[in-house]
Amino acid sequence: MASPSTPNTLNTKSNFNEPGKRYFRAYSPGDDFYEALIDTHRDLSDEQSALLNARLILLLANHIGDLDVLREAMRIAREDV
Repeated sequence: MASPSTPNTLNTKSNFNEPGKRYFRAYSPGDDFYEALIDTHRDLSDEQSALLNARLILLLANHIGDLDVLREAMRIAREDV
């Protein structure tokens, strides 16, 4: 696979950050994302949570925009399912 900066390539390495914030440990930004994701789902029914996930996927896919990258992400996500 080409480097993450190469166009049309999915970056599968940890890439979480918050501009201007310094982290003591490399995994901390990912932990912050996970906490925010869990908080977003708090107090939702299973149906509401599934709808939230679908909307979030579509919003982020639109933000990415590159169909080759999105197809690669779907292929990788489906592996071993």
